Amino acid sequence: MTQASIVYLIDSLGVGGAERLMLPYLHYFLATDFRPRVCTFQVRDGNPIGEDIQRLGVPVDLLPVGRLRDPRALPRLVRYLRREQASLLHTQLEFSSTLGSLAARLTGIPNVCTLHTLDDPQKGTKAYRRLRLMWWSLRHFCDAAIAVSERTRRHHIRVGGLPADKVITMYNGVNLSRFAPRDEEARLVTRRSLGISAHAPVLITVAVLRPLKGIQHMIEAMSSILVAAPQARYVVVGDGEYGATLRELARARGVAEHVIFTGVRADVPNLLSISDVFVLPTLDDALPTVLAEAMASHIPTVASCVGGVPEMVEDGRNGVLVPPGDPSALISACVRLLQNPAEAQRMAQAGYQIASERFNIERQAQRLGELYRVLMSSERERGPRADATSAQG
Repeated sequence: MTQASIVYLIDSLGVGGAERLMLPYLHYFLATDFRPRVCTFQVRDGNPIGEDIQRLGVPVDLLPVGRLRDPRALPRLVRYLRREQASLLHTQLEFSSTLGSLAARLTGIPNVCTLHTLDDPQKGTKAYRRLRLMWWSLRHFCDAAIAVSERTRRHHIRVGGLPADKVITMYNGVNLSRFAPRDEEARLVTRRSLGISAHAPVLITVAVLRPLKGIQHMIEAMSSILVAAPQARYVVVGDGEYGATLRELARARGVAEHVIFTGVRADVPNLLSISDVFVLPTLDDALPTVLAEAMASHIPTVASCVGGVPEMVEDGRNGVLVPPGDPSALISACVRLLQNPAEAQRMAQAGYQIASERFNIERQAQRLGELYRVLMSSERERGPRADATSAQG
């Protein structure tokens, strides 16, 4: 069987959401007639996700490109795609999508872009100009754009001017089996490793630590939550630029003994398994996949009603939606679930059902593979494009 070479182009392979999301898809596609390969432009924090990808058996290439205006960037990317005999290019994030869409057109291969964010920077800023350039490139050269939520799809059509028939909604997928419930002994071992007693209520957030994730509002809420649940612990998993500020805030509010910062962890399923409520106090998010992971772990959620979150959490069914930046609403929602275990269990079961229906990696990867095949088939039927042919001359 001839394998189609799919190149995944991404800005870097740090610990962001878009980077982590590649792993389950690459794992799935290794067992298909696709031959995946990853290329990145930059190194960020050592590119740890690159190491995870290589452990899967997927090659990872570094094609150093420091800035969009580098006149060597586009020719180098075109040469790379030809050398690897790419059948299709799938780009992630702004930098890669801007250059990748044009490079794919010049090499005559189909191109898919995934839109992960709801960015809308102020006009006149450098960020605004970069985003406008990406939208221009996608409008003219990209064959299909995948929005990770319907909210994201509408945003890029309205603000970015992308053609509606070019942008499709496709939710991210997670490996449900990875988050299967652990046995009681394993849960106790994980709790003991964090200094948490067997019966203490555990609230958890998994996120890159930056202001937009809203964790500061949950820390503000903790003192009142502790009045209702004195033994409660709030576990914050992840790291980032805002970590030191959050730790200082916990000390200033007198809740440092009840807030546990774990840093970046490779055993997130274990940490979710010991938790009673997943909290995502984010101020904006296109589609936070950690919510799907929490649902797969049979945990009810408290989350901000922003971005694509309402497409994941149905208020009262599998969790509680709260206004963003509102500590009092976080207090009410968390205490409600901690004090009503029957309701929390009902929401946990509904959450797993939603995760199975909407965010199952096998189902979502199958949909993505079907899109790849349709685009490659259309490209073969269309034959060499005029601009691609002239570029090769």
